[in-house]
Amino acid sequence: MQSPTSHSRELRPAPILVTGGTGLLGSLVTPLLRDTGSPVRVLSRTVHEPGDGVEYVTGDLLRNTGIDAAVDGAEIVVHLAGAPNARGDVEATRNLVAAAAAAGTKHLVCISVIGADRVPLAYLRNKLAVEQTVAESGLAFTTLRVAQVDELVLKMVQGMAKLPVIPVPNGLRFQPVDAAEVAARLAELALAEPAGRVPDFAGPTVHSLNELVRGYLQATGKRRSIMPVRLPGRAGRAYRAGENLALDGADVGTRAWADFLAERVTV
Repeated sequence: MQSPTSHSRELRPAPILVTGGTGLLGSLVTPLLRDTGSPVRVLSRTVHEPGDGVEYVTGDLLRNTGIDAAVDGAEIVVHLAGAPNARGDVEATRNLVAAAAAAGTKHLVCISVIGADRVPLAYLRNKLAVEQTVAESGLAFTTLRVAQVDELVLKMVQGMAKLPVIPVPNGLRFQPVDAAEVAARLAELALAEPAGRVPDFAGPTVHSLNELVRGYLQATGKRRSIMPVRLPGRAGRAYRAGENLALDGADVGTRAWADFLAERVTV
């Protein structure tokens, strides 16, 4: 006869693993999943004490350490970890999907970037390779491509505004999207059935980079000269053609860039 302790262990729901769970999106996705009543586990390169219903496993996807313990028993994996320049992301993803497949993971959710297959930049090529690694892993999966989240767009224009004269490429446009809305979409997808690549997710409005820079300068009271420049090469042509923007059929959020900027930036 099984003991009550062993029986309760068997009935305990399988944990959901989040890689990159301490990052911008991961820190928003993790509590959403936890609030559904599912146990949540986070793989992190640094040591964390468990808390707020979240278990932490120390490991490194690129170094292939701690992954087996992280995926053990996890039927759903939400893969949000990634380097800022995407270098090493493909190898890290290979390590993750190999461990997840061996552990019997039933659903892997992967985040990517709109235009990964259309804009010829190394960062986006790496993101496309990550998508392909997941799709070819044999795991049931869902892949969501998203636009640049508001925080990353803000960081970009803040860096540009440090220059006395700001060079702004002509024709460069973005669809900034609210990070909390992206997190809610990811949590929804994680708890749904695997769906392959789903519609892209972007912000409600397309803005030129010129508009984004001028809006930031106005919000902060900074005075800078703006110098239009031409982005050269195939990447420049792709951006001018809007290849980084959501295509027809994409899902869009509701929170406007202007609202985000008004909350985050003061004179």
